[in-house]
Amino acid sequence: MPFAFIFLATTKPFTFDEPSQFRAPPPPSLDSWQYTRDYNEVKRLGAIESHPADPGACPAPSRTDLARFWSGNLIAQWNEAVRLIAVDQQLSIGKTARLLALANLAGADAAITIWDSKYHYNFWRPITAIREGALDGNDRTEGDPAWTPFMQSAQVGAQTPPYPDYTSGANGVTGAMVTMLQLFFKTNKLEFEIYKGTAASVPICTNPRLYERFSDAADEVVDARVWLGIHFRFADEAARRQGTRVSQWVFERFLRPVHDDHHDRDDKDDDR
Repeated sequence: MPFAFIFLATTKPFTFDEPSQFRAPPPPSLDSWQYTRDYNEVKRLGAIESHPADPGACPAPSRTDLARFWSGNLIAQWNEAVRLIAVDQQLSIGKTARLLALANLAGADAAITIWDSKYHYNFWRPITAIREGALDGNDRTEGDPAWTPFMQSAQVGAQTPPYPDYTSGANGVTGAMVTMLQLFFKTNKLEFEIYKGTAASVPICTNPRLYERFSDAADEVVDARVWLGIHFRFADEAARRQGTRVSQWVFERFLRPVHDDHHDRDDKDDDR
């Protein structure tokens, strides 16, 4: 299919000048140890055969249920989660508005950053890499022309997303959202919940998912995209780092509390 949302790769970010400012370093070479490891991981754990034949049954294996949970509208999931956290923490209207604005500025610029990397490197997805594995010049990556990602079974009609693997959009946005929450609340440890973002027809056995640390949710998204069979782990991890860097940039420079001296004093500001 044509490269979807390709305009993002050249869109001017909201908080910096060039989409390439936080571009990821190159992906590992096809004959490297890291590529070999991640290739064989997604081939083994991300295939349809790696999950139950009836993916809609509950209870489901934890890996299957987690992969399905993070297969839907992730941006909607994170925005709902941020709103619920603001309510649970009894933030004022002003602080809630600031948190939502910061999270979405960072999330949007992380998405632009990710699409810049996708367009620049044009790195193949697991479905192509594994089906063409016999031709990649790496004797340790055995190809399978019939290999199919679990994503095509997790949701009816779902396919591998039509844009390159490196880096992961889901993990870039998640990295930005999670980092902004950590910075805003000055901690990684906070109890919160996230509800599914999939269609009602997709049964999720554990919904909502409960967390004690922001980073726990980010760890899940890295795993889930591998277990869905749509990303190599190195693409997920690189994207999470990009999202983190973008969020740090945004938090330090934009929507600062009044009279701020570049050290957040959100607990002292008067919401002006």
